[in-house]
Amino acid sequence: MPRPLGELEDSVMTRVWKWNRPVTVREVLEDLQQERSIAYTTVMTVLDNLHQKGWVRREAEGRAYRYEAVSTRAAYSAALMNDAWSQSDNPAAALVAFFGMMSQEQRHALRDAMRIVQGPEEGPADAETPAPPEASGEKRDEKREEKSPAKPEENAPENPSGNAAEKPGGENRAGNAGEKPGGENPAADPDGTGR
Repeated sequence: MPRPLGELEDSVMTRVWKWNRPVTVREVLEDLQQERSIAYTTVMTVLDNLHQKGWVRREAEGRAYRYEAVSTRAAYSAALMNDAWSQSDNPAAALVAFFGMMSQEQRHALRDAMRIVQGPEEGPADAETPAPPEASGEKRDEKREEKSPAKPEENAPENPSGNAAEKPGGENRAGNAGEKPGGENPAADPDGTGR
């Protein structure tokens, strides 16, 4: 970012931004002379300096130049704020102090800017007062909120035998190591006769 503008540079750039068209030294001089006594060569030097610093571009018109802003006043202000903020040793504290200095109108402008930057899918940018569910199109289902969590037996698979340890199909959930496929149990038939 170019260095911040000095007082006279800011006065000249204010006119260039306000008119939003290519301007001559003479036009800027005549407007400035309504506020202060200033020489043509001073305004010419300031505009030349602004050109060298990259704030304005110029185009020859006869023996003079027409100067036009390279960026907007808003971009300049944003660059100044960003530069000041990035130089802080505690950016969060700097932001809190800055927001504390803002007027209500400026806070509204900040919220609007956040909505533009974040887009509509991000939701409301108003961190001070969250939007009630009705404002966002959601309706609270109080019955659903009051409903207790489902009981475990409501979520369990249907078991006709009523044995909680038994899996569907007659398999034992506990997975007894001694049980053989087909329902045989060596512990129940120690001699292997099947009785």
